[in-house]
Amino acid sequence: MGNPRVRVVRRTLSMARHPRPSEEKPMSTPTKFLLDESRMPRHWYNIMADLPTPPAPPLHPGTLQPVGPDDLAPLFPMELILQEVSTEREIAIPEPVREVFKLWRPSPLVRAHRLEKMLGTPAKIYYKYEGVSPAGSHKPNTAIPQAWYNAQAGIRKLTTETGAGQWGSSLAFAGSLFDIDVQVFQVRVSYDQKPYRRALMETYGATCVASPSNLTNSGRAILAQNPDHPGSLGIAISEAVEIAATNDDTKYALGSVLNHVLMHQTIIGQEALLQLEMAGDDPDVIVGCTGGGSNFAGIAFPFIGQQLRGGGKTKQRRIVAVEPAACPSLTRGKFAYDFGDTAHLTPLTKMHTLGSTFTPPGFHAGGLRYHGMAPLVSHLKELNLIEATAYHQNACFEAGVMFARAEGIVPAPEANHAVKGAIVEALRCKAEGRSEVILFNLCGHGHFDMTAYMSYFAGKLTDQQYDEAELAMALSGLPSIPAGA
Repeated sequence: MGNPRVRVVRRTLSMARHPRPSEEKPMSTPTKFLLDESRMPRHWYNIMADLPTPPAPPLHPGTLQPVGPDDLAPLFPMELILQEVSTEREIAIPEPVREVFKLWRPSPLVRAHRLEKMLGTPAKIYYKYEGVSPAGSHKPNTAIPQAWYNAQAGIRKLTTETGAGQWGSSLAFAGSLFDIDVQVFQVRVSYDQKPYRRALMETYGATCVASPSNLTNSGRAILAQNPDHPGSLGIAISEAVEIAATNDDTKYALGSVLNHVLMHQTIIGQEALLQLEMAGDDPDVIVGCTGGGSNFAGIAFPFIGQQLRGGGKTKQRRIVAVEPAACPSLTRGKFAYDFGDTAHLTPLTKMHTLGSTFTPPGFHAGGLRYHGMAPLVSHLKELNLIEATAYHQNACFEAGVMFARAEGIVPAPEANHAVKGAIVEALRCKAEGRSEVILFNLCGHGHFDMTAYMSYFAGKLTDQQYDEAELAMALSGLPSIPAGA
């Protein structure tokens, strides 16, 4: 009878027969839109300068007063702290950082002609491909500047967390360039699922530890309650922060969520603006996957900023955040102050959260298994500037396989959510007979995630449901913040 999963994919693909190469008609428009290195952006874009209302400030958990630079100094170098609180629209990218970026940037913008044909849609689909970086994802866009600023401050040790390993391998790569020792706490379930990402981190010289671990008080406390705990990004953050906070020679680096991290990623959208001008198109819909929010911010913030500055005269686009149904912070979480980690070592930030003690199921898009959403992305959702949707992993893997068979790139499980979102929009255009322009961020390749694809083809990939009782308990434990705090 064959594998049911393979039959489903073949049946889906047969809906639009993909012609043999000999039958292909020449493309009437270009496929790739490439910027010269000289046109690489020289500034990061800071959306804080254009927001109609500012987001709520992070609070010190002890005093419930807004945190200041001194509160963050044990974890970050001062230049990154200043970026975190800045309201300047543009912040210059240091030349040494731009020189490293030239290894892969500007990244290509690609017109997905073959996917359009497979879907039979009148829509134009473009994707910004960030998998060309040395680590295979968008994460080096912030890992390189974070490592550089730490090196300039004389720091030689960094700790961090990682889920699927894109961020951990990116910081490991950055550390190798700037002579910084990197210790990565990788979420246990991903540590076991993705041994090759661990090997990549070690190749770049980093130390990779399964979290929760016995190296920290927070890790030991979790293991005492459950020796087989699958881990979560919240727990891994607690461990990394604890190491940095208790060692004067060590700082902490975060791969998502914080303002300066999202700002570093805006080089993606700034390049896309220029490349779409080359293509003679302007997107009607922009799609990105969301976990902590960094790659979504990277593709979307420059376009949102353009709209905000236009005062209603600029094209108003739909901006769609796609998250996993098993960890739906934007579509199911509460907009409230919460800790960014499980052990409550971080400041309180106002965000869409499932509760800092919530442990998501162990689905394969490990980079999206975070209980909260970036405060800036959450703020935009509250301002109705973006919309959000959620899909289960099997539907996302089906979309990823369709994309791979049309465009040749195997997306990372996280990126599959953006692919799914783009396909849904393209099929909507088909049903409505509308020729819209769709842009999505293909934030990384899946070459280290093939065991997940093997599980999908074997029919072993399950659409895991989060525990409603656990979610309710986690939300009931949100910090109590007095009005006006």
